[in-house]
Amino acid sequence: MTTITEKAELLHALHRRGEPLILANAWDVASARLVEEAGAKAVATTSAGVAWSLGAADGDRLGVEAAVALVARVAAAVSVPVTADIENGFAQTPSGVASTIRAVLAAGAVGVNLEDAVYLESGVRLRDTAQQAERIAAAREAAAAAGVNLFINARIDTYLLAVGGPAEQLDATVARAAAFVAAGASGVFVPGVVDPATISALVSAIDAPLNILAGPSAPPIPELAALGVARISLGSSIAAAAYALVSRAAREAFGEGTYTEIGQALGYGQLNEIIAGD
Repeated sequence: MTTITEKAELLHALHRRGEPLILANAWDVASARLVEEAGAKAVATTSAGVAWSLGAADGDRLGVEAAVALVARVAAAVSVPVTADIENGFAQTPSGVASTIRAVLAAGAVGVNLEDAVYLESGVRLRDTAQQAERIAAAREAAAAAGVNLFINARIDTYLLAVGGPAEQLDATVARAAAFVAAGASGVFVPGVVDPATISALVSAIDAPLNILAGPSAPPIPELAALGVARISLGSSIAAAAYALVSRAAREAFGEGTYTEIGQALGYGQLNEIIAGD
């Protein structure tokens, strides 16, 4: 049986420039099992998909207990390493982040996404770089105390929140990445970037594996690999696509009275076998 420490080391080893780890983010046990069955080397959760599935909006509105309980179910259901999207740590303080990390490790995950955005009633802003570095350091210390080389993926939202112009965004992202890596981050996640030249610049300037959020507007995986990207995430897009199918199928049934939208559904027996692990 693979131990949690071995899974953590495996997750680190899967981050290679030019040979990226591909993550089709899951949000429940069924989606995690389907992703693993499709050939995933690791399973990542999506905070948005998890929140939606549990009846909450994304953006630090789901309680830590519910989020960690879902991570535990996913980790118990798959054999590959699991990395959990814990938003900004479900905590206001570094000590609170450390508490969340201990809970995530106890749940069986060996990686986390830790973002630098702060959700306020007035909107979303970036956390001060030094403050975020303290939170990352607290996460690293908690993992070290548990004897696990947790993969801490430091998410930087300079591009996602459109903070400044292109040159300012690049400089700010590189500076924040350096501070976060020095504090103990294992990798850097920069969602909102799809321009190949910018991605190449980030790969060159950041001394850690770079994670890109992919989707219809992003370059295909082989191109991202050639740029030196080490991790590619699909984020909440698969969950959103699944819910879009629910909406279309329901509207079709209530409207036209037909069933074409569910014509390519997975078979009942097939899903049962995948979920049961048979």
